[in-house]
Amino acid sequence: MKRFLRILLILLILLAAFVLQILHSGGFFRKVVPGFEGNIIQKINLPGAEDIAISREDRFLIVSSDDRASRWGKGKPRQGGLFMIDLSAESFTPKLLTGAFDSPFYPHGISLLRLDSAVHQILAINHANGGHTIEVFLLYGDSLVYEKTLADESMISPNDVVAISENAFYFTNDHRHTSGTWRLMEDYLGLRQSNVVYASGSSYREVDHGIAYANGINYDPTRNLLFVASPRDFLIKVYSVNSQGDLTFIEDIQAGTGVDNIEFDDSGNLWIGAHPNLMKFASYAAGKSEKAPSEVIQVTYRGIGDYQVSSVFLDDGAIISASTVAVPFTNLIFIGNVMDNELVVWKR
Repeated sequence: MKRFLRILLILLILLAAFVLQILHSGGFFRKVVPGFEGNIIQKINLPGAEDIAISREDRFLIVSSDDRASRWGKGKPRQGGLFMIDLSAESFTPKLLTGAFDSPFYPHGISLLRLDSAVHQILAINHANGGHTIEVFLLYGDSLVYEKTLADESMISPNDVVAISENAFYFTNDHRHTSGTWRLMEDYLGLRQSNVVYASGSSYREVDHGIAYANGINYDPTRNLLFVASPRDFLIKVYSVNSQGDLTFIEDIQAGTGVDNIEFDDSGNLWIGAHPNLMKFASYAAGKSEKAPSEVIQVTYRGIGDYQVSSVFLDDGAIISASTVAVPFTNLIFIGNVMDNELVVWKR
């Protein structure tokens, strides 16, 4: 009997340690103390502005908007859209670009590529009709034209996308499993099962795998570096890119928070919307909590082992819940989110 009790006690201790490790790795014990320099100068009425892309040369933003709160929580899907915000205007008023796109559209990650002075290409991940596609659009000034829909069996659970050229791009799958116990294990146990896929023409192939919830992805052509966010492991993966699209892993940047979408400033610094407490984020996304904490980090990456991570914006959800992206422009930062009704404009 004593031996049985000892074994039971050991098992309970191991179980408790296991649960504590899960909570710790998800940021559950992190104390969120709100703070940032500057002021919030505007909140733009756009639901679920999960991703934002910028053209600094042409001074506009493209925003991916999907009313997930209505679609997930109420079972009332509303057509999502891509919006343009003119950064030269006095007030940042979003203009719907996809009003003529008549297929079901629930956009997620987006990528903006300047083809020439008159034309931009937009790639948008679309979760519709029980599947996943990437919609390709061409933007002429402020007029958007649908070009084509891309679909492939490699699009298991696509999250974000980045164009490298007109016909080549990378995208992340944030899960390997789409439902059931294995998906829950990926979420809560942090199983490293997700991947990065490279597409060129009609060819799709995996170029890296074994990532815990591969999320935001972006490419710096100046340094030929690809960055991939792993929110479940609180890190950013860094790769060099070769001429055939293959990746060479360089290192992990320890971010200390649940990193989401990745953007750059004029100096090549990374700006990332993040979730400091993944457990509270999960509760919020499931409709069980009214808010979730938000964070914005800035990463200065100079080379192998030489980087600096700074938390520049931290909020308990009072200003914005579940921040996913932060786009700098001059002294302004545009912060998007998963399910809030407003995109935040922060002036530093």
